[in-house]
Amino acid sequence: MANFAFSAVDVSGIPAKGELEAASKAQVTEQLRRRGLIVLDVSEKREALKLESLTQRFKSVKLRELSVFSRQFATLIASGMPMLRTLYTLEDQTEDEMLKKAIVSLRNDVESGSSVGQAMESQPGVFDPLYRSMVRAGEGAGRLEDSLERVAFQLEKLDSLKRQVKSAMAYPAVVFTVAMLVMIAVVAFIVPVFVGIFEEISSEQEGVDASLPLPTQITVTVSEAVTGRWYVLIPVFAVGLYGFLRWKRTERGRAAWDRFKLKLPAHIGDIVQKVALARWSRTLSGTISSGVPILQAIEISGQTAGNAVVEQAMSDVYDNVKRGGSIHAPLAANPVFPAMVSHMVSVGEESGQLEGMLGKVADFYDAEVDAKVKALTSLLEPVMIVIIGLIVGFIVISMYLPIFSLYENIR
Repeated sequence: MANFAFSAVDVSGIPAKGELEAASKAQVTEQLRRRGLIVLDVSEKREALKLESLTQRFKSVKLRELSVFSRQFATLIASGMPMLRTLYTLEDQTEDEMLKKAIVSLRNDVESGSSVGQAMESQPGVFDPLYRSMVRAGEGAGRLEDSLERVAFQLEKLDSLKRQVKSAMAYPAVVFTVAMLVMIAVVAFIVPVFVGIFEEISSEQEGVDASLPLPTQITVTVSEAVTGRWYVLIPVFAVGLYGFLRWKRTERGRAAWDRFKLKLPAHIGDIVQKVALARWSRTLSGTISSGVPILQAIEISGQTAGNAVVEQAMSDVYDNVKRGGSIHAPLAANPVFPAMVSHMVSVGEESGQLEGMLGKVADFYDAEVDAKVKALTSLLEPVMIVIIGLIVGFIVISMYLPIFSLYENIR
């Protein structure tokens, strides 16, 4: 994506200038034509590389900030405040810099004659396809405030789910990190002291077998690698991590990684599945209730589920519905969806209450994720303690084995 500066006029000859973020000039031209503007010039903006631009690339608007913005936007519109004044008000009271810039861009585009939905198309980094689709549907039906309320509810639920998982994993992650640092310090600083003692004893005791036991040799080898080959280990680790992240961004890599996560033991794969199902069902429910066309709603729910397996399943659902079929049939044939989901979707389709049933599915899996995360946390703590204890015990025993061996030989 690049920034393009444009100049255009509307049908009455009033000039309009601004900037748009798009993949090409043709895309910018098409967006302006959809707004009813006659394009005069489009040019790509080339700016010097700045540290700020690099940090912005890795920054995103927090879900909580976006949900508050959406709720306030809906309240101001429902109060009868004109759109431009609403955007000026939101701009003044928003503290997040990235979101503030997006609101300024929205205001400029709306002043140029664009609708809110069209203006949001130029800010894909802030407003995702779900957000933009629900806003466009709300504008088309004359219920923009209702759509924004639904978007805010969606974002609040997603943020709550994300915080729930993060808070549960924070303690085990801290314990694991501290334990790893302690073990690296032991291997790097304490083990070499023992190695020096072993070498000194073996040099003083001539004719005594001073060969190290196998566990000690393993520990000493690891210590030498950490202390003497760190300049090799760190680049290898960095290159390996970079290669993994690049592979995971590819379509094939993402699909393989998401399938692997679903198969992880100790409730981890189960939690990954339930999180994806909760996001999918709530997104599909929200888009349908906002008036988004069913095919577009199915496509968006797959893209925002956060799992390539669910996204592929939604592709099958999309094809089936496009041919005139149902939603529940492809779900029943896919193992990633439990039988309860397909049955509830089937009941929702037959009764005309699909969005309500999907909302109940989302609530059920939100509660399931909460219970599973608590169970996983309670399981991880003793398991981590046992694993760390075994590693530390192995290091301690491996360091004392040569002392016992030398004592026996001397005696």
